[in-house]
Amino acid sequence: KDWVPSSRFLICLSCRDKSRTASKMKPWQGYAHAAVVALSVWFCRETVFEALQWWHGRPPSDGLLLGSCFFLTGLACVPIVALHFSHVMSAKRCLVLVVATGLLFILMQPPIPLSWTYHSDIIKAARQSADDISIYGFFASKSTWPSWLLIVAILLTLASVTSTIPIKYVVELRTFYAIAIGISLGIYISAEYFLQAAILHVLIVVTMVCASVFVVFTHFPSASSTKLLPWVFALLVALFPVTYLLEGQVRINKTILGDSAVQDMGEEDSKLATLLAVEGARTSLLGLYAAIFMLIALEVKFELASLMREKVVDRGGVRHSHSGQSSSTTTVPPRLRFMQQRKASAVPSFTIKRMAAEGAWMPAVGNVATIMCFAICLILNVNLTGGSNRAIFFLAPILLLLNQDSDFVAGFGDKQRYFPVVVVISSYLVLTTLYSIWENVWHGNAGWGLDVGGPDWFFAVKNLALLILTFPSHILFNRFVWSYTKQAESMPLLTIPLNLPSVLMTDIIKVKILGLLGVIYSLAQYLISRQQYISGLKYI
Repeated sequence: KDWVPSSRFLICLSCRDKSRTASKMKPWQGYAHAAVVALSVWFCRETVFEALQWWHGRPPSDGLLLGSCFFLTGLACVPIVALHFSHVMSAKRCLVLVVATGLLFILMQPPIPLSWTYHSDIIKAARQSADDISIYGFFASKSTWPSWLLIVAILLTLASVTSTIPIKYVVELRTFYAIAIGISLGIYISAEYFLQAAILHVLIVVTMVCASVFVVFTHFPSASSTKLLPWVFALLVALFPVTYLLEGQVRINKTILGDSAVQDMGEEDSKLATLLAVEGARTSLLGLYAAIFMLIALEVKFELASLMREKVVDRGGVRHSHSGQSSSTTTVPPRLRFMQQRKASAVPSFTIKRMAAEGAWMPAVGNVATIMCFAICLILNVNLTGGSNRAIFFLAPILLLLNQDSDFVAGFGDKQRYFPVVVVISSYLVLTTLYSIWENVWHGNAGWGLDVGGPDWFFAVKNLALLILTFPSHILFNRFVWSYTKQAESMPLLTIPLNLPSVLMTDIIKVKILGLLGVIYSLAQYLISRQQYISGLKYI
């Protein structure tokens, strides 16, 4: 074939040693080389097909083959971009998009229309082979067309991140981008996970559009977006209970009216299948909304942190310009240096008060999203794990996304950011311990098993007493995390022995965890207070 020597020659020219010549390709030469590379990969599709067939042991899907071609084309163009167009951002962006497209096709393997079928006798013969049918038999394949929507959403996001689509500068393009992302993800989620509830598809699509618009316009605000975004978030919050309750009602009504899929089943079996389907779908909805609220909380936290950082830098620059050369020629005494550090630490709380002109709703929205995400995750923990004790240690750090807001909790700021995490862990373990004790002494219709001197009475009294012994350490540490005020160093150490009986004598694992946490909290409080005392001596 005539294309083989020419393609080899062009590829060798593009990959030759850079030390021999300092000349760069012209743009048209780069386009020509990229076209030759793409044609070379296309003509080698049979080799790629056979390699994939050898690797998988069966003929690859059309999506896998097309993705491999894209991926190989991108890899083959890496030397061209690295040697000759390393200074051109558009070339790097196109290369990233081509490689990402190939990887997405390889991972998702979307269905390819028949008109796109590769014109090759070898591929057609492999497709028409009856070996797979004789070995594996006939099987129903799952519809994979929604994967195209996910690929489109990911590629649009990647194009916006790499500034291939200039959504940062064009408001109309930003709006179209946000709506397109929301519709693509909404249809994908509806078709992939909620096929049986068609009426919910509209609600899910609207939910994803609202989430996409909120995130995009929070990151790249426009002139009027700060007034509309709180209403978008309110609509998103209102859609959560409506979608959650409507999902189960739709399935139950469908079962009552008589669905063809369940007519052949018994009445009890159909009810059980419906309840399981409702529970699974509602769990999926909870996971979806938890992810949405987590994304919103992260975005708001990031924007607030960026805004405060910019204002701190601006104030620092103004203060430095006013100081002039006097600060560089005079030495600062230790006490004055300590006062300056305390003033610098108070700057973030001051900048929050000045944020009203740029979006006072952001801290409140971020806090609502954080609390809803945490609450939904607790519900998922109960539904999926039955209320695991270890889950709270992974879920409580979500509360680090809470923002300083005087309407939320008075006095809550960056200094108290660890207080919600600590107090939630302690409260969760205490409440679940009380529930465990109640569950062990309540015998249903038989009533309470609390006869004085009986085993249940002894169990309840002993574990309640051991639970109460863990309170002093937790109360002291929670107060310390809130205020960080120095207390007597002996107080945390004196509470350590109170936790030892809870660790050694309890019958409930949660009480033992509370006792261990009490010991850790007391030691941590003592060490932090000691470090603060030593640091304070340096300024005296």
